[in-house]
Amino acid sequence: MSKKPIIIDTDPGIDDAVAIAIALFSEELDVKLLTTVSGNVSLDKVTNNLLKLLTFWNKRVPVAKGAKKPLLRQNEDASGVHGESGMDGYDFEAPDTSVLLEEHAVEAMRRTILASSEKITLVPIGPLTNIALLLSTYPEVKPHIEEIVLMGGSSIRGNYGVYSEFNIGFDPEAAKIVFESGVKIVMVGLDVGWKALVFHEDSLKIKAQNKTGEMIYALFQKYRGGSLKTGLKMYDACAMAYLLKKEMYETAYTHVSIETQGEYTAGATLVDLKGYLKKEPNATVCLDINASMFSEWLLNALSKCN
Repeated sequence: MSKKPIIIDTDPGIDDAVAIAIALFSEELDVKLLTTVSGNVSLDKVTNNLLKLLTFWNKRVPVAKGAKKPLLRQNEDASGVHGESGMDGYDFEAPDTSVLLEEHAVEAMRRTILASSEKITLVPIGPLTNIALLLSTYPEVKPHIEEIVLMGGSSIRGNYGVYSEFNIGFDPEAAKIVFESGVKIVMVGLDVGWKALVFHEDSLKIKAQNKTGEMIYALFQKYRGGSLKTGLKMYDACAMAYLLKKEMYETAYTHVSIETQGEYTAGATLVDLKGYLKKEPNATVCLDINASMFSEWLLNALSKCN
């Protein structure tokens, strides 16, 4: 069976590290390129974190740095959740920088997409700044993209604002461009991630599996996306779960509008399940997840790592 070619756009981030581990060791995915975007912490920090992870796994996947800030707004970060470095908790060795490309992430994505003999799936698990720049600067790539499976948004409440999730709220103008691009989109949102949990007993099983499990367990001790007692939220791994085991999801094909103007609601994802907006569907939205199936799948996926 041929592997699905993907590009991961990321801002590591502790839960990003889990998602990237799953993708890199999956027998079904072929990670063609990794690109970084400012989000959880600064662009330099997230790029350094990604290179540390690749060095840890001895994986030589090309990396390209992307946007340093949102399209129009000021930079913020989530270091309160992920630690000052964005990936606190484990003592990584110095990263091998030889896989870091000189070209910008947008240029690297364009080149990789157009050079591929198969359509490529984009998997953004951070703010959508790079993806918006790609689609607006090089619209010729659109026919060559299979779909965009993103972690972001929410069909209910938020974690960045009352109704906005961090990845969308960080750069809502970019999200608006992506959702209005005409490219096939799957939205795996915050509200699904709230149910995709790792508890203390799960973390011990992960730790016992392999070296990657030991590293992830150490990161979990610093992760503030929940707690091991009440459950750590595996937001970004949910995007990989959709690619690899989508039967664990309940979905709806509907219209999603991105609010950019609201004083209190900028970054809100308006998931129009009732047809109030009278607009054509533009996204498959994950509304629910089988939590026990996710837990079993996550443990199995991480068992394949080194």
